[in-house]
Amino acid sequence: MDQTQPLIAPPGLKGVVVADTTTGDVRGSEGFYHFREHSAVELAQTRSFEDVCHLMLEGSLPTAEQSAALQAKLAEAAVLPHGLLEVLLDIARSGPDRGSLARLRTAVSHLGALEHFAPTYGASPDRVRADVLRMVGAVPVIQSALFRLRNGEAPLPARPELGAAGSWLWMLTGQEPTDQHRRAITAYLTSTIDHGFSASTFAARVVTSSGADVASAMCAAIGTFGGPLHGGAPDRALDSLDEIGSPDRARAWVREKVGAGERIMGFGHAVYTVLDPRAAMLRAVALEMGGPLVDLAVTVEQEVIAALAELKPGRELHTNVEYYAGVVMELCGIPREMFTPTFATARVVGWGAHILEQAQDTKIFRPAARYVGPEPTR
Repeated sequence: MDQTQPLIAPPGLKGVVVADTTTGDVRGSEGFYHFREHSAVELAQTRSFEDVCHLMLEGSLPTAEQSAALQAKLAEAAVLPHGLLEVLLDIARSGPDRGSLARLRTAVSHLGALEHFAPTYGASPDRVRADVLRMVGAVPVIQSALFRLRNGEAPLPARPELGAAGSWLWMLTGQEPTDQHRRAITAYLTSTIDHGFSASTFAARVVTSSGADVASAMCAAIGTFGGPLHGGAPDRALDSLDEIGSPDRARAWVREKVGAGERIMGFGHAVYTVLDPRAAMLRAVALEMGGPLVDLAVTVEQEVIAALAELKPGRELHTNVEYYAGVVMELCGIPREMFTPTFATARVVGWGAHILEQAQDTKIFRPAARYVGPEPTR
């Protein structure tokens, strides 16, 4: 083989292995994914968000003592510096209503500059881990503060005693969350901590491969995550339910959208060829909560799947995580413009785990591109 000719990867790098990882894996044909050696869905159903955070960042589920120590570190990391608080109001006023992740990206960049986050290249694992924990603790507080400031309300401090989900709901709404809502959002947050080499995770690892600091890698991940083809879909999936209105309109609605070449948000996945296990779990969470929205969602889901099977024969288009994620978040009182930021609150942990792993490898990502333009003049 001519070593000067690079291999040509398929579009989107589909199926191309670019790194080794111990963080977990997604087995699309099996409808299964795991965090390290544990079933991710089982963890979401049985463990706290903080326990799974320890698993991802430290490599094991914590003892009671380790859990308490991590919670103390996260509580400390949730206190924002005065220099950041001074600029949050200006950041909050910028951009469109559904520009929450762009505002978060700006605030994270500012935090990294204020606190002099060091390059990961040459840094000790403990230093990189400390910067990752700072982001895990600070991101939910930053996001809720930006949301409240934009709506003319004072930011609220984190309440670690409520757990990650309860504190998030409190900071957004200012209301004491119910146990049911805390359990529902805990299941959602924990299940979405990581999900293989998604586009945002890959972006974080590419930046880290250059030796850049944790804040820079997080900004790249956040920017990627905000795209409607990635993390920006839960609110759009629920918007679709609003458009459909009643189950008897579902098939005609799908035909119209498919005919116009539009994507049906909440259905289909780049990896899963069977039902997304996160969707199955969140459907069960929604059914436990009950109500007209859940009834509508379940019936419309069946109609949409039937219509897609008819219009796209041979394609495996099943419900994905965004569909029931939107339903659960709506039932728990999370505003729609904060659906994707809620997703990001969890995914910061996964990005952090991959940043820690990538920082141990000193080889920079440097793929090639195939030039297909006009022949250059020599």
